[in-house]
Amino acid sequence: MEEKVMYNASEKRYENMAYNRCGNSGLKLPAVSLGLWHNFGDTSSYETMKQICFTAFDNGITHFDLANNYGPEPGSAEKNFGRIIKEDLGQYRDELIISTKAGYDMWPGPYGNWGSRKYLLASLDQSLERMGLEYVDIFYHHRMDPETPLEETMGALAQAVTSGKALYVGLSNYDGETLERATAILEDLRCPFIINQNRYSIFDRTIENNGLKETAARLGKGIIAFSPLAQGLLTNRYLNGIPEDSRIMTDGRFLKKEALTEERLQQIRNLNGIAAGRGQTLAEMALSWVLRDGIVTSVLVGASRPGQVLDDIRAIQNIEFSQEELTKIDSVIL
Repeated sequence: MEEKVMYNASEKRYENMAYNRCGNSGLKLPAVSLGLWHNFGDTSSYETMKQICFTAFDNGITHFDLANNYGPEPGSAEKNFGRIIKEDLGQYRDELIISTKAGYDMWPGPYGNWGSRKYLLASLDQSLERMGLEYVDIFYHHRMDPETPLEETMGALAQAVTSGKALYVGLSNYDGETLERATAILEDLRCPFIINQNRYSIFDRTIENNGLKETAARLGKGIIAFSPLAQGLLTNRYLNGIPEDSRIMTDGRFLKKEALTEERLQQIRNLNGIAAGRGQTLAEMALSWVLRDGIVTSVLVGASRPGQVLDDIRAIQNIEFSQEELTKIDSVIL
């Protein structure tokens, strides 16, 4: 039987990554974080998952972002990540930021969804069990719940911290107004709420329009942006149409063929031209753009192979934009 080779992290892992303070908290996050929304479910290769995590950590990505329902099969991303922790990464637990969430549909019946105290605290226990952890670093409520009192949901987050099962809490997919109300409640509860997770990209400016970005900055809360590459549209992947092995073709759950209209394709090509003028790939420019003004703490990237992680990290080498470049980018989209 061949002997298992123990993973040893690169000694140079902290040399090239930038770490940004998360709002006005004591926690710093890498400018690029690894999201396990895709590619860590039971349909993906475990060996590849391991190599993606090792490449990320070897290059200073200390933050691994999960949720209870990430898969496919809900729960499988946490299980697979838990196995990587147990077999290899666990020795570095104090150098890792591991986050998970509850808020979307997770199990049948009335207690496996939305924002009740019953759901959130049960879900956190399940997540910890799947990952083999005693605590997560950040526990998020995953989406606003119009029917549960905000006080109840925030109370559950606060209890996650006081019970020692989470160090910090976050809110995902909230808007500015609800964020403001939630912050007041969490402050009353003396709960370390430090971060918002929202979709944000050159193509999706929702958080600029619903008050979230401005409110987070004003209240001293961090933001971590998911889908900064618009699920791959803001890369060179689709410049010449849809490749056979692309996400649109292989996994039509989130990115649909209809999203790639002729107009969208033209925008992608125009943005690619602007990126080339900056000496960047389109993906590098798209990630840099999200980080451009210091309000967003970190960009969340997914990867289906280790090389993609390295490509994404390169983006942080140039996050300065001239006013002219920003105007050009806006004129392509708006």
